[in-house]
Amino acid sequence: MSSKGFKETSVPAHDVQGRKFALVYTDWNSDITERLAISCRDTLLRNGVAEHNITQTTVPGAFELIYASQRLMNSGSFDAVIAIGCVVRGGTPHFDYICQGVTQGIAMLNTTGNTPVVFGILTVNSYEQALARCGGEEGDKGHEFALTAIKMAAFSCPMAK
Repeated sequence: MSSKGFKETSVPAHDVQGRKFALVYTDWNSDITERLAISCRDTLLRNGVAEHNITQTTVPGAFELIYASQRLMNSGSFDAVIAIGCVVRGGTPHFDYICQGVTQGIAMLNTTGNTPVVFGILTVNSYEQALARCGGEEGDKGHEFALTAIKMAAFSCPMAK
């Protein structure tokens, strides 16, 4: 188990056979989001996802993740969508508005859609905190996002059978 409680495991190969994943990440704070996306993609590959079953795209900022995730989700082409962003607190209320909007938007997609959308948005007080979550002392969130996506893509509701 990691120092922050996330159980770092791999998943059985049968859980990923033929499954398709979309990674959408922001250009804003790209030095952080690219690290997260690379780690996420590497974890998917290490867990048996075929390279041709991983699609990556970018959007300008965190708020745009909602629209892009919805389009990817509604395409019917993916078993899970991973939305990756990084919002760093500044001196204005912008941080609060963006974080609240993105959180509500991704939550809405998950409650109304048939494809899980993984909330991979770092909301941090400083750039250093973001770096610490990209394989530093606070763990590797990109790795965690990928494992979450694999598990959610394989999720089967017992009541639906």
